Amino acid sequence: MLDLRSIREDPEPARAALRRRGAADALDELLQLDGRRRELLPELEEGRARRNRVSEEIAQLKREGKDADQPIAEMRELGGALKEREAELARVEAERDELASTLPNLPDPDAPDGDTENDAVTLREVGERPEFDFEVRDHLDLGTAHGWIEMEKASEASGSRFAYLMGDLVMVEMALIRLVLDLLRDEGMTPVVPPVLVRGGPLYGTGFFPGEREMIYEVPRDELFLVGTSEVSLAALHAGEIMSARDLPRRYAGYSTCFRREAGAAGRDTRGIFRVHQFDKVEMFSFVEPSQSGAEHERLLQIQERFLQMLEIPYRVVDIAAGDLGASASRKFDCEAWIPSQDRYREVTSCSNTTDYQARRLDCRYRPEPEAQPVPVHTLNGTALAVGRTLIALTENGQAADGSVRLPGPLVEAGLPEVIGAE
Repeated sequence: MLDLRSIREDPEPARAALRRRGAADALDELLQLDGRRRELLPELEEGRARRNRVSEEIAQLKREGKDADQPIAEMRELGGALKEREAELARVEAERDELASTLPNLPDPDAPDGDTENDAVTLREVGERPEFDFEVRDHLDLGTAHGWIEMEKASEASGSRFAYLMGDLVMVEMALIRLVLDLLRDEGMTPVVPPVLVRGGPLYGTGFFPGEREMIYEVPRDELFLVGTSEVSLAALHAGEIMSARDLPRRYAGYSTCFRREAGAAGRDTRGIFRVHQFDKVEMFSFVEPSQSGAEHERLLQIQERFLQMLEIPYRVVDIAAGDLGASASRKFDCEAWIPSQDRYREVTSCSNTTDYQARRLDCRYRPEPEAQPVPVHTLNGTALAVGRTLIALTENGQAADGSVRLPGPLVEAGLPEVIGAE
């Protein structure tokens, strides 16, 4: 939710920022509705005050036994006019609030211009891409050959874009989760296993409602929704709270299964486990003072990069274009792993600074000083581990000619063999 009060005072900076996201017209419409609301409020106040004065006049005339027909007629006229104004105010406020809920966050001035993934700016490439002297196999071929991935039976049981992970791949997943949680705990984050079913409030608060509702699985009977990321549940931890400055920062690492409809996705991304309806993920989430959110954003990105380097996965970091940001993000960095079978980098983690956008919707505030008025915190989120896509990167980059897969040192140190799938 944008700070309408400050925008009202000086709308041009917000208008220019939202123009980069194609939402400037919506802001102008919002300001028109807000302006009309501000006109109606004093009119209603004056009308109600006038009604009270006329009511007293009628009562006084009746007590004195005098004719009250004229003020009674005026009262009827006032009542009708007030009902019309009250109805208009209710309509204007409803339209204003609905429109305000759809406006995205203001993009950071440093976010690149553009509105597609092709407009993202590559900041750096890290690690050497493997060179193979044999025909590269994709993760599904490797997984099927070794009994690690079963798609057909999953389709029979659950429909398309579900998978059974089996055998060695399950052990790799468990080791990855423990490895990243140990890393995050050392970084001062509290590990959390959050609810994966939430009410609509947290989804609205994090900016997924109303815009992404078609991507979210719903349980209508219980008025609950399956989360597509534990960001939603973690953000709700401090919804409606007022914290003190000494409470911040608060950092969490949430491990959960996630669910997304992935409506409209097609093509080779639907092969294997790259884009599925159910996946496991470890998500970082931070509540910080506004002055610290830029540094925290860089901190989360550094953690993501460190983990990819531990896993010896070649990757690049891209700065997402303003028009391609999610609704709540002011700026977002993606880490994209090299996927040999696709001969390209693909997203494996993302890291977003949502500034005060989510906090306003969640009513999450803090007091900078003990007696100060509370103000919204800043919230940030970042993927520490997207299990499925990390497994794809590990298996494809670590493959050998015989179809076996070499695992990186930290996983071997965690008790896994150096090579899985060896004949």
